Amino acid sequence: MDFFGIVVAAAVIILLFIFIKGFRIVPQAQVFVVEHLGSFKCEWETGIHYLWPFVDRIAGKVSLKEKVVDFKPQPVITKDNVTMQIDTVVFYQVTNAKQYIYGVERPLQAIENLSATTLRNIIGEMELDATLTSRDVINTKITSILDQATDRWGIKVNRVELKNILPPREIQDAMEKQMKAERERREKILQAEGDKKSQILVAEGEKESQILRAQAKKEAQILEAEAQKQAMILRADAVREQKILEATGEAKAIEMVQQALADSIVKLNSANPNDKVIQLKSLESFAKAADGRATKIIIPSEIQGLAGLATGLKSILEKDETTKESN
Repeated sequence: MDFFGIVVAAAVIILLFIFIKGFRIVPQAQVFVVEHLGSFKCEWETGIHYLWPFVDRIAGKVSLKEKVVDFKPQPVITKDNVTMQIDTVVFYQVTNAKQYIYGVERPLQAIENLSATTLRNIIGEMELDATLTSRDVINTKITSILDQATDRWGIKVNRVELKNILPPREIQDAMEKQMKAERERREKILQAEGDKKSQILVAEGEKESQILRAQAKKEAQILEAEAQKQAMILRADAVREQKILEATGEAKAIEMVQQALADSIVKLNSANPNDKVIQLKSLESFAKAADGRATKIIIPSEIQGLAGLATGLKSILEKDETTKESN
């Protein structure tokens, strides 16, 4: 092979290498910005593309993934003239590769400076206490302002977080003392409230105890009075029944005496006594009357005519018997 053949073969190999090298593969979540003769040509998305040698070039490779940037602490002054150090964390994402490449030089530095100035403006309108307790408000304001400012750069600011807020050491000492005093105050308040509740519970317990004792005493007195009342009623019933029984017994005794007397009269009447028997019974009656405690006995003048008295008594008894039979 002569020299000319060697040169041609080398040229073919070089051209083949250049041709093959023109193929580009864009990975996932990336965009290539391509220029043609120094001007913007197109954006390559995921896939295989061909870059013409010497006339086309890749101006930039842009990642579409969300990025996190932690910026160094920035000195800021509050409304009440307290200097603090605040560092921020920015979460952003490229949404337009062309604007990101041509919109701003060194976009991260631009975002950092914009974040610092925005933070100073927001903190300058707030006092120290509000700054320490309003992280969400500050984050929302910074996010909104940065998102609007970076929109023309093809950047979307998703979130901004205040990582650390560091007030001066003397302020920290004062805050610690204040928090200590506040905790002691709360402890005393809680202890006082506990003592108060304890005393209230003790008083309520004593009150309920006294009420229960009074109720128990009242119920005992009521039960005792009821028992005495029942006992008196039972005693009265017993006395009443006893008197009824006595009266019933006396009535029965009187009735039996009267019945016996009537029977004796009937028997005497049925016996049809003669005058001598009547005289004898009359004498026995006067004898019994004489045996009594009476100091004086009045004997009728007709005592001598006992036969007439007995005859009169017999007629009376017969008349009485006739009246009973008629009734």
